[in-house]
Amino acid sequence: MKKFTFIALLISSLTAASAADIKFGVVDMQKAFADFHKTKDASGKFKENVDKAQREVNERWSVYKNLLGEIQKLQKEAQDPIVNNETRGKKGAELQEKAKELRALEQEIGEFQNRRQGQLKQEDLQIRKGLYDEILAVVKEKAKTEAYDFVFDKSGVSLSTVPVLLYYKDAVDFTDQIVVELNKNALPASAKVDDKASEGSTKK
Repeated sequence: MKKFTFIALLISSLTAASAADIKFGVVDMQKAFADFHKTKDASGKFKENVDKAQREVNERWSVYKNLLGEIQKLQKEAQDPIVNNETRGKKGAELQEKAKELRALEQEIGEFQNRRQGQLKQEDLQIRKGLYDEILAVVKEKAKTEAYDFVFDKSGVSLSTVPVLLYYKDAVDFTDQIVVELNKNALPASAKVDDKASEGSTKK
């Protein structure tokens, strides 16, 4: 219903003024997002968080593997016909406790993985939203400055994955101008390298 309302408003706007008086613009939001220097920086930091989460999971699986080794050893000792019944009973009881510990650890690892994946997914969504909001603000400011009546996202697709903007005539694509505006305050590559080097020396 909202879609039809928008189309109706657009048609009424077009009929209220001549086509020559209406200024259309298009922006490739995907390209603007990909070429935004903050996107690349955020991607690097997000990857660090993903790698950290993976290390945390690996550490837990390492503990799990060691515990499993202990259980296998106890199993052999508990089944060893050479040892007396008392020793075998102690080993069996210890084996049961270790098995409980193993099951609890396995559950804890699964819950931890799900929790961290949820956190990372939420973090990714927040980062993307923040970046798109910045880009949109620049697009809106550019549209006001250049007196565009309508600005469309040429990278947008419908629910059927078909591009929403199939054809446009006499519309200005000012994506490159948006990218330039977004990156005007970006640090040069050499400065970023120096920053990383200083961070590394500080950590040491």
